[in-house]
Amino acid sequence: MSGAEQKQRELKLLGINSDAGTGAFLSPSKIAARPATRQEPERLDGSADRILLTGLIVSDLYGINVRPVAPVGSVSRKPYVDPSPIHRSLPDELLFEVFARMGPYDLGRASCVCRKWRYTFGTLYFGVMRASKAWQLSGVVANYKIVQSKYEGSWRKMWLLRPRVRIDEHYGVNTISHISGLYVSRNTYIRAGVAEWKVTNPVHLVCYFRYMRFFPSGRFLYKNSSQKVKDAAKCMNFRASKADCVFRGHYTLSEDQVEAAVLYPGMRPTVLRIRLRLRGTTAGANNRMDLLSLVTSGVDDSEVNNHDEDILGVVEGWQDDESHNPDVPAISHKRGLTPFVFVSFDEVETSVLNLPVEKMDYFVPG
Repeated sequence: MSGAEQKQRELKLLGINSDAGTGAFLSPSKIAARPATRQEPERLDGSADRILLTGLIVSDLYGINVRPVAPVGSVSRKPYVDPSPIHRSLPDELLFEVFARMGPYDLGRASCVCRKWRYTFGTLYFGVMRASKAWQLSGVVANYKIVQSKYEGSWRKMWLLRPRVRIDEHYGVNTISHISGLYVSRNTYIRAGVAEWKVTNPVHLVCYFRYMRFFPSGRFLYKNSSQKVKDAAKCMNFRASKADCVFRGHYTLSEDQVEAAVLYPGMRPTVLRIRLRLRGTTAGANNRMDLLSLVTSGVDDSEVNNHDEDILGVVEGWQDDESHNPDVPAISHKRGLTPFVFVSFDEVETSVLNLPVEKMDYFVPG
């Protein structure tokens, strides 16, 4: 038997018309009626083989059309019954309200559930909603111009490529959400100890942390402490007491640069100016912040009326060596500049940053 005759025979067994070419399709009725087995001619010994015909996976899909998922709020006249139990139980309007109250990272996880949800989260509404929270200081109009000019009108592309600070979406609420977290900088230094009769030259390895928690309104919380991450996270909120030593400040974001300032109150008010650069270990992560400069300067009493004042606006335009109080000179700190690492609140208990210096003397953020 020639090769052409063998091919024609196989196509005939599969129910495909060879005269129609390779692009012919099977109707669903032909597929259902196709025999699962075929009888081979008898052998010389009188026996016969019964061979199971499985066919190709591609041939089983001929003529079968997958109906596209109806988008949320579809006004199609054709009746459509969604096979999903949750979509049959809850109307699209109610699901839409639930999705609108979810954070961006929860939306990213939920978009992996099905195509309908992925389509929903890619709409203009959710793109504007995520952008308005991540870049609230820029404004809706400015965000729209940026997405059109730099990111080809794709809100998803802007979400992944445009630098943004990992923020808390529930401003002023004391509850902890797993999508929010802290930027943590772990620093160590060696300090000389007190000489004793057994040890003539003792040294101590000291470990301390810098904590920053950002909010979409342009405010942030700052804490400098030796407390571990799991302990400091409990007091990083606006209801913290004075004993917790949590200070409030303001910040701005320009491209990948973060300018922040916080006021230390007291007899001699001191302002801490922080300049950071955002980056990420993966696209859209924004889980690292390089500490570019750390400057403390004196502030005149007349420049600060209350502790909640926008101190960043007061020190705007100051030079690194500028101080408005002769008793508090400007100091540019060169130590303790380890990059910040983002730690979400659901990881504060298990983070490696909680390890003592006996187990981890130095931490490399990467």
